Amino acid sequence: MTKELNSLSSQTLALLLNFQKMEENGSAIYQRIAEREKDETNKATLLRIAAEEKRHAQMWQHYTGKEVKPDRFQLFWYTLLSYILGYTFVIKLMEGSEVLGKEALEGLENDFPEARFIMDQEQEHEERLIEILDEERLQYVGAMVLGLNDALVELTGTIAGLTFALANTRLVALSGIITGVSATLSMAASNYLAERADGNQKALKSSLYTGVAYLVTVVLMVLPFLLLPEDQYLLALIIMLVTVIVIIFCFTYYISVAKSLPFFQRFGEMAVISLSVAVISFFIGLLAKRFLGIDI
Repeated sequence: MTKELNSLSSQTLALLLNFQKMEENGSAIYQRIAEREKDETNKATLLRIAAEEKRHAQMWQHYTGKEVKPDRFQLFWYTLLSYILGYTFVIKLMEGSEVLGKEALEGLENDFPEARFIMDQEQEHEERLIEILDEERLQYVGAMVLGLNDALVELTGTIAGLTFALANTRLVALSGIITGVSATLSMAASNYLAERADGNQKALKSSLYTGVAYLVTVVLMVLPFLLLPEDQYLLALIIMLVTVIVIIFCFTYYISVAKSLPFFQRFGEMAVISLSVAVISFFIGLLAKRFLGIDI
């Protein structure tokens, strides 16, 4: 130990307290995740990492002289996320936030020998976690992407095209619901048959992931047309397009974190494709209404 508490500047002390807090949070979160893990090997790994994070916090406590408790809100939030989005997403999110901490640790290595030890152990944690992260729901990401992408492209185009052709939110919603439910069943069935043809023993579960992703997307896209008055079809279309962007953003962020993929490129591709189809379909709807002489 090369530094004593009374020799620390207020800025350094604040930084060490932040490291201590981060390690306490990590220990508590890994402990929570381990409690729900059914695989005994994975559970043992997570518990070991939780214990090591706790020891890291105790090392920093030697310098700060203060006891730090885990952040209750952060513990609740990460636990909730692990239930909704899976523990793989939460662990990758935590490890990503620790990258910034490692960069700050490198600047303290000369004064705090423990910093190098902690950085080495954090690197070891990442390697061990990569080995165990094989969460079932991530095995079906391809099925979810299939349902989500198809729903976004197909429904965005369909609803945008119908908006000015029908000029009525209720009629657009009715058309969107019928199209969406039919397409959901069709997409799920097609995915099931394709997976069965490839010899996948979990073809039914894969098709369910595809269908659920498609159906949830349909509901979110049609909702503005159900909630707004009949003559507010333009506002409903704008809200739907914003919803599409939000869905693309959230799902792309989830995939990027959970599978360590680049975010902005994938987000840009999906957004450009979906919005381009919407614009083209929108003008097709206008032309169809004009040249066919349909006035509803």
